[in-house]
Amino acid sequence: MYDLVIDNATIIDGLGNPARHGGLAVTNGRIAALGADLGSARERIDAQGLVLSPGIVDLHTHFDAQLIWDPFATPSVALGVTSVVIGNCGFTLAPCKPEHRDRTLRNLTHVEGMSLDALNAGVQWDFESYPDYLNMLERRGTVPNVASFVGHSAVRTFVLGEDASKRAASKDEVAQMRRIVSEAMAVGAVGFATTTLEQHSGEGGVPMPSRLADEYEISELTAALGDAGKGVFMLTKGNNTAVPWLEQLAARNGRPIMIAAMFVDPNDPRRVFDELKDISAACDRGHELWAQVGCFPFFMEFTLRSPYPLEACAAWKPAMEAADEATYRRVLSDPALRANLKAEAKTRTIPNRFSYHSMANMTIKSVTQTKNKNLVGRNVADLARAAGKDPFDWYFDFGLDGELDAMVEVALFNTDENTMRDLLTHRNAAVALSDAGAHLAFLCDAAFGLHMFGHWARDRGDMTLEQAVHAVTGKPAGIYRIKDRGRLVPGAYADLLLFDPASVGRGEKRRMFDLPAGASRVDTPAVGVRGVWVNGERVVDGNGPINNGKRPGMLMRDFAV
Repeated sequence: MYDLVIDNATIIDGLGNPARHGGLAVTNGRIAALGADLGSARERIDAQGLVLSPGIVDLHTHFDAQLIWDPFATPSVALGVTSVVIGNCGFTLAPCKPEHRDRTLRNLTHVEGMSLDALNAGVQWDFESYPDYLNMLERRGTVPNVASFVGHSAVRTFVLGEDASKRAASKDEVAQMRRIVSEAMAVGAVGFATTTLEQHSGEGGVPMPSRLADEYEISELTAALGDAGKGVFMLTKGNNTAVPWLEQLAARNGRPIMIAAMFVDPNDPRRVFDELKDISAACDRGHELWAQVGCFPFFMEFTLRSPYPLEACAAWKPAMEAADEATYRRVLSDPALRANLKAEAKTRTIPNRFSYHSMANMTIKSVTQTKNKNLVGRNVADLARAAGKDPFDWYFDFGLDGELDAMVEVALFNTDENTMRDLLTHRNAAVALSDAGAHLAFLCDAAFGLHMFGHWARDRGDMTLEQAVHAVTGKPAGIYRIKDRGRLVPGAYADLLLFDPASVGRGEKRRMFDLPAGASRVDTPAVGVRGVWVNGERVVDGNGPINNGKRPGMLMRDFAV
């Protein structure tokens, strides 16, 4: 007798094969059989013709801290995600010495848009080493399955301390870091993650530690993956990190490299496709490189008090270094800063920067002063034009006139869907970039899989539903060598998603206040999800998450080579 049978389903297997009608049986958390007339079961569900697919595999999350207080990885599980990968960009909590804990949390607050109050209230430091951290996660339990990168910035801070964001490492320090990465690989890390992205700065505008690493350091640390004969090198790429150099690392180590974040930049829309040509050429030479792409226009909400999108701009550095509000206000008023920022915003040779295209797509969402209520919903570029001002001048003057905390929303990248289609359907693209667990006050892209099914497959018809399912299940699981997940075949783990293809998608954005210390987050609820199972245990039904205390997720430590 099976534990569970789901009958009368439209089964999409996650491997790109055509959908077929039938049932699926589960025993001991794994798929036991597929087909018709599957026999008796302790629990039987009539799918009523709805689609049954593998659960979504989210390769780019930042749940490293949140999982300590929230085993559900809210909101991802409710949005059909059954496996999450944490530690992206090298922003991990471990390894971390006690004297570095405060700095680590403050940097996360800045670089990943997390609430410091929530982090201080929610993170319990019952770990120090990376193995300690994995053991802690396993001991506490999680609802989704979890794979974890060992993070470069954490490793660098552990070895260099306060110098981690100030200087290059010595050869002896690099050797110490390599031993830590090797230890992490031995205990079950999915790979090694880092960032060279100029926007990635910690508190006070100090570069995140990995940005101080030279090519020798990165080459040595990624060599630990080659030594282990397994693992993925994940990199969020800055302007000066070239794809041909990354190909050299892939060739030397024999390991896949995941390159984030590959956006269509409206300031230079062909650049990403030129990089994709280099990635494809590398793959044709037998060196595995992937471009991590997103399926949404990249919207972000922010305030001028905490203007994360501007922090990629070199001209913005004086504002990031301002020690107090009075200094910050003087910097915002400085004609030289404004002139430098405007010049940088017009430069096509600097990718993924805040630009005049960004200003043209910026809308005021909320204000703090009654006199400005009529501006809510208005476009900033239009308001500037009406006032006879440059958009940057108008926005900064608006903020300085009592509206530093006014919320705006901007569409930064991926603003043209026809160009996005070419990105999403590229053979070397890996759909991810949800950033779930980060930037909680500004965005929520955790429903990327449901958006693929509803928007790109059903509404636009740019791909079949089978292709969309494959893109967020079997394909990412294969790239990261995650065993027996992302596919509906006998023997695979029963990570399942039941949804209505006629309505599936994400709901309207809303603001929730359910983080520790009452901090807020942006949420987008699921539409059309009827059930989610993790390792055969139902964790979501048609009403949302099932809070029964069960934590069926596995800490994934064993990956294929």
